[in-house]
Amino acid sequence: NMPRREKMLLCAGAVFLVLLFLMSSTDLIIKERAVQIDSISVILSEDTDDYYQNFRKGMEKAATDLRSDVRLITLYDRKDQDQQVELTAREIRDGAGAVVIEPAEEKAAVMALESLNPGCPVIFVSASSPSDFVTDSILIDYFEAGRILGEKAAEKNLPGEKVCLFAQGMAYNGVQDAYEGVCSVLNDQGISYELYVDKEGKAFRKVIENTVYPGTGPVEVVALDVQSLDRTASILNESSVYRDHVSALYGIGSTTGILNLLDQGIIDGLVTYDQFSQGYLSIKKAVEAIHGSRQKQETLLDPVYLDQQELASGAYEKMLYPME
Repeated sequence: NMPRREKMLLCAGAVFLVLLFLMSSTDLIIKERAVQIDSISVILSEDTDDYYQNFRKGMEKAATDLRSDVRLITLYDRKDQDQQVELTAREIRDGAGAVVIEPAEEKAAVMALESLNPGCPVIFVSASSPSDFVTDSILIDYFEAGRILGEKAAEKNLPGEKVCLFAQGMAYNGVQDAYEGVCSVLNDQGISYELYVDKEGKAFRKVIENTVYPGTGPVEVVALDVQSLDRTASILNESSVYRDHVSALYGIGSTTGILNLLDQGIIDGLVTYDQFSQGYLSIKKAVEAIHGSRQKQETLLDPVYLDQQELASGAYEKMLYPME
């Protein structure tokens, strides 16, 4: 039979253990540092994220590294500026810590921000603005991208051959700058060109069909945005007859599909940039801005020209196919 003193000690020990357990489970001893998770909304200008594969990978990597909660939002109708403003207002109202926007139309987006007066940082991707409401912007120099394409088109240009410039809309991001870049070279060299603007791309098909019948003679095409490049390359991919009449196709932007068509020689050359870094930086800068540790900045990413050879050389493998 256990002496009374031992019983008391055992009971005291048990009580002590229970107390310890309670204290530790209710944070009385070990104060856990509450990890602040920044919520960031990313609003694109398209109705799908097909054009953003690498951008998205960069974003997700940054979200993991920086412990932030990132929501990727696409529009119901592509390039619908008003809808984008409504979604931006909604995200700010719902308490987003920062908003990353790829504006459909840069100037309209800035005017909308001025009247929204967001109480949180706003980061622009693929567009820039001196407005005080835009904390940071990450983009390529579209004029330079256009200039590079103009040089390439001029090199291949046959005597008397027209260059057709395709765009989905002049007010959309970077298109006007890219257009001016291409024209600066073509005007210099006295090469005639014509601009075709069509959000749906039907005009592009008509231009290409007309080279075959009634036979307007061969043309070169420079696409001023990724969607126009994608559309045009798909049309040329349908028939070798079209390819015989379009002597060269150049454009801005890259997706896996577009790179495959560059590899097959349907596209002669394109200008792209490090979209993974753009996605990563947009989240990194948003987090820094939430914590107030930064000055307004514009980050310019280098335009990279790729043709079939460059692609095959593998020099840009890591940039084009990150984390694979």
